[in-house]
Amino acid sequence: MSETLKVGWAGIGKMGAPMSRRVLENGYALSVYEPLPENRASVVAQGANVAHSLEDLVEASDIVILTIPNDEVLRQLTLAPSTLVELLKPGQILVEMSTVSPELSAEVAEALHRKGVDYVRAPVSGSTITASSGLLSVMVSGPEQAYKKVEPVLASFSAKQFYLGEGEQARYLKLVLNALVGATAALLGEALTLGLKGNLTVETMLNVICESAVSSPLIAYKRDLLVNRNFDPAFSVSQMMKDFDLILGAAKSDHVPMYLASMIRQQYEAAFADGLAEKDFFVLFEQYERLAGLGREKAAASHTLKAI
Repeated sequence: MSETLKVGWAGIGKMGAPMSRRVLENGYALSVYEPLPENRASVVAQGANVAHSLEDLVEASDIVILTIPNDEVLRQLTLAPSTLVELLKPGQILVEMSTVSPELSAEVAEALHRKGVDYVRAPVSGSTITASSGLLSVMVSGPEQAYKKVEPVLASFSAKQFYLGEGEQARYLKLVLNALVGATAALLGEALTLGLKGNLTVETMLNVICESAVSSPLIAYKRDLLVNRNFDPAFSVSQMMKDFDLILGAAKSDHVPMYLASMIRQQYEAAFADGLAEKDFFVLFEQYERLAGLGREKAAASHTLKAI
């Protein structure tokens, strides 16, 4: 099947674009459904066909892959009238790769099961850079035979694929990872602020942190962003807020107390209120600086220098 598999892709955004380009580069026929021409332009230029409707996408595809922003869009594309649950036929496979709630994902799974359509949950871990390099990690759950059919396509843009079970396991593991990612930004911001009070530089601290027992690929990846204070978003504060809402929603549904996650969610809320919604989520560092009075101290020092 992998030799003749036709792939349909809905949602060509920051992650969907490099991932879908990798599918093309690996020789698969690709059709894309993306309302914004500027988003799909690079993929179409590389050889993808444009599907002007979901009907066109389903008709042209053996599998349909979704990379979309949230639960609302997933519901609109799957459960609304004349959308994927109605259009897909037995033998086709829906692969959903976004960060969405386990609750809605299970609802989609049940609706597709009644149609005889296999549903693969396959959220990813990584960045746009790892997507372009084909080095993402994919967490997969759903029917194992369907996973085996689509695994060569997933391997186009991922170095590792983890099959986790028949149900919503991939959804939960993605929330586990994002809880740790969001918490890392919050704790690192606090810790760096403490170090600044002790006359250390951000660069010195991160040089040591990245060679210490608490080093991580995430911190290493964000090192230059923090040193240069360039908070152009790879993943924004508003996106992290959405993910923490999913995390806490699942925790509430499953009666899991998550004290720290609740506090961290409020820190992102404060960043949003400060006008930082579309900054990279590691901008929490600068927020902690201001809370510690470092912003005022820097302004006072600058004023003193000008006076001299």
